Amino acid sequence: MIRLFFVAALSSIALWGLAALSALPLSQWASPFANPATLLPEQIFFAFGLMPRAGIALLIGGLLGLSGALMQAVLRNPLADPTTLGVASGAQLALVGATLLWPEALALGRGPVALFGGAVTAGLVMALGARRGFAPVTVTICGMLVGMLASAISTALTLGQGHYLLSLVIWNGGALSQDSWHGVFRLMATLVLGGVAAALLARPLVVLSLGGATAKALGAQVGLTRFAALSLAVILSGMVSAEVGLVGFVGLAAPALVRRLGARSVTQVLLWSPLAGALLLSVSDSALMALAALGGPEMPTGALTGLIGGPVLIALLPKLRNIVPPETERSDLIAPRATHPWKRVAAIVCVTLILTALSLLGGRGPDGWGIISGDIAATFLPLRATAILAAASAGALLALSGAVLQRLTANPMAAPEVLGVTGGAALGYAATLFLFSVPSPFTLAFGSSTGAAVTLIILSAYAMRSDMAPARLLLAGLAVGAFASALLAAVMASGDPRAWSLLGWLAGSASRASVSGALALSVMAVVGLGASLLVSRWFDILPLGAGVARGVGLPLGRVRLGLVLGAGLATGAASVLVGPVSFIGLMAPHIARSLGLVRPASFLAASWCLGVLLMTVAAFGARTASYPYDLPLGLFATLIGAPWLFVALLGRRHS
Repeated sequence: MIRLFFVAALSSIALWGLAALSALPLSQWASPFANPATLLPEQIFFAFGLMPRAGIALLIGGLLGLSGALMQAVLRNPLADPTTLGVASGAQLALVGATLLWPEALALGRGPVALFGGAVTAGLVMALGARRGFAPVTVTICGMLVGMLASAISTALTLGQGHYLLSLVIWNGGALSQDSWHGVFRLMATLVLGGVAAALLARPLVVLSLGGATAKALGAQVGLTRFAALSLAVILSGMVSAEVGLVGFVGLAAPALVRRLGARSVTQVLLWSPLAGALLLSVSDSALMALAALGGPEMPTGALTGLIGGPVLIALLPKLRNIVPPETERSDLIAPRATHPWKRVAAIVCVTLILTALSLLGGRGPDGWGIISGDIAATFLPLRATAILAAASAGALLALSGAVLQRLTANPMAAPEVLGVTGGAALGYAATLFLFSVPSPFTLAFGSSTGAAVTLIILSAYAMRSDMAPARLLLAGLAVGAFASALLAAVMASGDPRAWSLLGWLAGSASRASVSGALALSVMAVVGLGASLLVSRWFDILPLGAGVARGVGLPLGRVRLGLVLGAGLATGAASVLVGPVSFIGLMAPHIARSLGLVRPASFLAASWCLGVLLMTVAAFGARTASYPYDLPLGLFATLIGAPWLFVALLGRRHS
């Protein structure tokens, strides 16, 4: 371990030296104690920019490594860290919200605001996890979903404030650039105090690692220990977010690295994780500076560390097999079965038609709320009808994809956005933008659909090879989504002009859809529903297992591949027209199941209709909330879907 750390330290020094020499010859390097008035601009940049940046990278890595080690120790969960538990996203949302909406809250500094946001999200995740006995998989899924919600709201706020856009995009990516030593001094004090507190908690955490029941039998105060350790972890990660923004997954990778290098006890992991995190972030940041010095793109360091998280998270999933009791990953709820399912489907169709008509004819105009008529109706109705058709068709395809994936994986938590399909579609869209000088709408649709389908195929192959439980498959999908988000953040923060086209698409809007695009998507949605109903018998057989499916003569491999490809293509086609939208593909099937529509045909039809309904409502909210400007469509879909999902998770008790 010591030898590897020594090599990492030398690599970091060498890379940082390359970046420093490209900025200033060695003979002109200045001391950080020099008077700035006596220095050249290049020397000021070196002494008060490059040098504190090297220190801040080490300190932030140490803080995040210690925070992740504490979270993993107290929850007995190797997947826990400030990113996967949503703490970093909560701090980010609080800081963005305060910056844009309530600047007076920053009067005492960014630290208290970040700590408040991180504490709120941590409390929410712990409340959700407590319903399942803090099972590692459940807690991690809750944390990543809470993080998705916080990130969606943060992104929407950022996009809604154009004059802050560039600085917030870069800050959200975790930029380590410095202009003084003040940040280094603040974080150094935080790390010293945090290290002392962690040392005091080490012995109680060792006892807690034996299990809650055993720890109580030995006289340990389990609740107090958990609260103290999690509070300390939130404080450490919140201070990082307040200083530099979102730096992801260092708290996940550092403890995993030291365990791989031989650390076994809780004390050893707590001792070595800060050093591993410091070296990991230092090497990453120095490599980015060296790359920029050689003519490469400049990007926030947090975007690079986010790329580490997805592979590390996937690599750790098989280790849960001997840690997590399988019964803690199962749902305790059996949905009621409706006596007359098609009557309920008809009722859903009626409600959908009524709300669609109200959305088309009503809304908010220059004179306030009302029904549009006259010349205004003649002008705006065709545009509004096109946007509603595009949104409704996209919602139908996403909901249908979610219903298919849930039946295919026998997992009610599966959905395009949760399994990383939406992230794959976004990467396909981005790749098409950069590969073609002037990509056509068809090329963009093909690129995003291919990205979604490839993501699903890779995920399915990995899951089948590793014999993953359904909950672990969800975590693998969330890891893919996190990887995609980090890569997109790196692209957007690079400053490439094409990144702004990508940013506009990520905002999501149905108002940009053309008539031909909306009609094509609606045809695809109707064809998709018809095709799924024709093969609805498959969805009765697939949840029974591979042995039963093969026993009745079902060509399992081809069926799975066809359904996966269909779900991927549908997700990609929906995303290219209205942008990436979260939670519709997850929530619509959930609502259909809660209404007792559990047989395949009625379940698929109801999910399709509910997708139309939910996206129509989301499009209406995006259009009217900040009239005359459209807000991101994905924000309203998330705000509709996330509360429902949290209620569903709160209803799942640990038995």
